[in-house]
Amino acid sequence: MNANKKFKNSVFTSLFDDPDLLRELYCALDGGTLPPDVPVFINTLENVFVMDIYNDISFEIGGKLVVLIEHQSTINPNMPLRLLMYIAEVYERMIDRKTIYSTKPVFVPWPEFFVLYNGEDPFPDEKILKLSDLFENPQDLGLSGKLKPFLELEVKVININEGRNKKILARCSKLAEYSVLMFKVREFKKEQRNLKEAIKKAVIYCQKHGILKEYLETHGSEVVGMLHVEWNLDDAKAVWYEEAREDEKLAIARNMLSEGSTPEFVQKTTGLSLEEIAKL
Repeated sequence: MNANKKFKNSVFTSLFDDPDLLRELYCALDGGTLPPDVPVFINTLENVFVMDIYNDISFEIGGKLVVLIEHQSTINPNMPLRLLMYIAEVYERMIDRKTIYSTKPVFVPWPEFFVLYNGEDPFPDEKILKLSDLFENPQDLGLSGKLKPFLELEVKVININEGRNKKILARCSKLAEYSVLMFKVREFKKEQRNLKEAIKKAVIYCQKHGILKEYLETHGSEVVGMLHVEWNLDDAKAVWYEEAREDEKLAIARNMLSEGSTPEFVQKTTGLSLEEIAKL
């Protein structure tokens, strides 16, 4: 496959940048077993704007193309749409464009999509996000039968926070240990307030208790820097999300006012204050 491996800048991607670990992780997520000689080819794409930077891994295993994302913030409902754009680019880089005009079928690996969630917001052990949930309702043309989309993409979101999905974590010790590291960072952050000190304390705790021992012995100082960047980015994303929501509320309020809605009704609908609505 003609895809470039990108520079591994996150703890998650650097930890699992190993075929044997990815094979173990995939078997844990899939619930099955694969022989140890089944090859794994890592083919993560670089410079793909629709994905979160740093924390996605793409690899081929047993005729399947697996896209794996580690996600710390609130789950994005647009993930299936983003993954559709991602997989399209993966396939485009895999094949020679000329072959799609051939009379012979062009075969591509079977795609599977996983999101490993370890954020703070409550989330079930597993949840399937569907591309079809983002489709607008088509115009009713009086056709009989239930409408079924001709395009679908499903993403399995798995909660890997400590205490969740114990069977999966039991089958992949590195994932379980990574979950502990992230939990400890969050725990010490509440105590320390200082993010970098909390990360250092979490790394020391894990080293002391034999968690990710070899990895942290080799990459301990890098881990502190990578996690510091990741968590600051995650906080920034939360701010961007809130700003986007606020802009959306203001746009809705403007439309409602232009159509004659009362300020009180706009307030009830959008949650904006009467002072904010008065400025519009």
